[in-house]
Amino acid sequence: MPRRRIGFWYRFAAVLCKPWLVVLIKRDWRGMEHIPADGGFITAVNHNSHVDPFAYAHFQYNTGRVPRFLAKSGLFKEGFVGAAMRGTGQIPVYRESTDALSAFRAAIDAVERGECVAFYPEGTLTRDPDGWPMTAKTGAARVALQTKCPVIPVAQWGANELLPPYARRPNLLPRKTHHVLAGPPVDLTRFYGHEMTPELLKEATEVIMAAVTAQLEEIRGEKAPETPYDPRRERIEQRRRTRAETGAASGAQARAESGAETVAEIDGAMSGHTQTDHAQSGHAKTTQAQTSHEGENSK
Repeated sequence: MPRRRIGFWYRFAAVLCKPWLVVLIKRDWRGMEHIPADGGFITAVNHNSHVDPFAYAHFQYNTGRVPRFLAKSGLFKEGFVGAAMRGTGQIPVYRESTDALSAFRAAIDAVERGECVAFYPEGTLTRDPDGWPMTAKTGAARVALQTKCPVIPVAQWGANELLPPYARRPNLLPRKTHHVLAGPPVDLTRFYGHEMTPELLKEATEVIMAAVTAQLEEIRGEKAPETPYDPRRERIEQRRRTRAETGAASGAQARAESGAETVAEIDGAMSGHTQTDHAQSGHAKTTQAQTSHEGENSK
């Protein structure tokens, strides 16, 4: 896409943001040759910091192909931020509403117009404890199979060291390096011409995320876990552990209460037995006294 099509708002945003990004982080950018020179395409990018959309946009801006991000609809409503989001052509996502599919349609339209749509397939910041990509949603695969456009896997690392996930304060020093590695298009041709069932979309998404993860392994110089972190599975496991712990605690309490009842029963039995012994002893003494008295009377 020629530079003349970037538009005023993207250029204005670049003027505002690039100086800060240059000062705050160093750059290690590779794979720009894999970004298509023309035509619509998708980039699938891992997400590990609230800063990385700006850092990644800087990378792709420098390729001449600006990204159109999918962003929550609230950012588009009013003020300077809303004007910038609309002006730069970002795509609003209306979650849990009748307009929820509009983002999908807008993404397809953008690709068919020859633009780039940048997807964060995970849908949110990764929750993997070590920052690896987690299981992803199927939106990127759905658009890719619908349009048959190239899907470029992109891994990034370093913005998360500047601002870790869910942190409130950045770690400014020492100066961090933002690593980006874009790979060749993911081969999804074996999925073309088939009905887009949930199973097929899931498999295509796993292929895309495997490519992104492989790029990140190269950046980090280490292997990712064999099984991606799955927030849904983790929630189920957490509920199971909570139920097990609650059950164990209830069982312990029941055993304690049962033990207390048993001790009380033993104490009661022991007390009753002692009282009986005392009664029998008193009765024996009374009988002995009566016998002695009768003996004396006979004399």
